[in-house]
Amino acid sequence: MTSSDHISDSDAKLLSILQRDASASTAELAEATNTSPATVWRRIRSLEERGIIGPPVRLVDPARVGRGMDVYCQIRMKSQDADSRAAFQRTVDAEPSILEVYSVTGEWDYMLHMVVRDIADFEAILMRRLLELDCVAGTSTIFALRRIKHTREVPL
Repeated sequence: MTSSDHISDSDAKLLSILQRDASASTAELAEATNTSPATVWRRIRSLEERGIIGPPVRLVDPARVGRGMDVYCQIRMKSQDADSRAAFQRTVDAEPSILEVYSVTGEWDYMLHMVVRDIADFEAILMRRLLELDCVAGTSTIFALRRIKHTREVPL
């Protein structure tokens, strides 16, 4: 964390509330943080400008929209050259079922988190998108049986 990323106790309280409910009004946030609505508004703008928070979003339950299967797919690359990495990134960026992509250490190069309809949906993404890339050497897949804990709240 750089000095410009320092988070005051007031900002930490504000962030904790916003992580649980981004729809809280400025008045509600001001009351909860014992400040004025104008101060809350300025703090939120400052946190946005500093890149600490992004725009408010509404979380969708994947199962309720027909995407009830969480899949974690590990990817091993044949090459880590710039063209291979760029081709891989373009492919994962273009696939809406892939929610998260991490570059990881160890035996694998990337870890993907997807939400898919079913096995056939996953197979189509794997065979027609990922394994079609010349730069992909292999994959390993983990299917989640159920979500035990799922949060987006970052501890402060």
